[in-house]
Amino acid sequence: MNVLEKYLPVVAVSPLTALLEEHHVHLKIVNERRTRHGDYRPLPDGSHKITINSNLNPYRFLITLVHEIAHLVAFKKYGYRIKPHGIEWKQTFQKLMLPFLRPEVFPMDLLPVLARHFRNPYASSDTDAAMSVALKSYDPPTDKIYIFEMNTGDYFLTKDGRRFQRGKKLRKRYECMEVDTGRMYVFQPNVHVQLWKSL
Repeated sequence: MNVLEKYLPVVAVSPLTALLEEHHVHLKIVNERRTRHGDYRPLPDGSHKITINSNLNPYRFLITLVHEIAHLVAFKKYGYRIKPHGIEWKQTFQKLMLPFLRPEVFPMDLLPVLARHFRNPYASSDTDAAMSVALKSYDPPTDKIYIFEMNTGDYFLTKDGRRFQRGKKLRKRYECMEVDTGRMYVFQPNVHVQLWKSL
């Protein structure tokens, strides 16, 4: 409980501690992983392990932790043959998140965005551009920007150091050319990148 106080909104600490104890979860807080905010796995002794990245702001940490607990609860209730992010998981996630969707836990500006998201939650909060941007506003300041904030023709660097030029907007995503290969890729609007050169 003392550890969680460093990572969660204060009001959420006690109910989430109770959930972790109820389901015999070993929670491990780890260094940032680029590909995921958290993950869940069952352990051979019948307990469960959840890992969450340490660099998440309190609101993203809460959502990520409940997301992973929802995997555990859905698998226990429906069996391990269900799709990881199928209807059973979505309904479980919605039910577990509902008690936290209130102004004592989340800032008022986040609540409408979260309410929209949890009508049909995505496999990753980053896939929902509106929610990703809203949550990122509570991250520490950074020199990175979103692809949607750039101008067409601007150049940027991805986390792995590859260089791209932002192209036109398609329906929801942006077509971008990798500078070194000339190959075209499609990026979500809420991808965080390093501006390299602006036209």
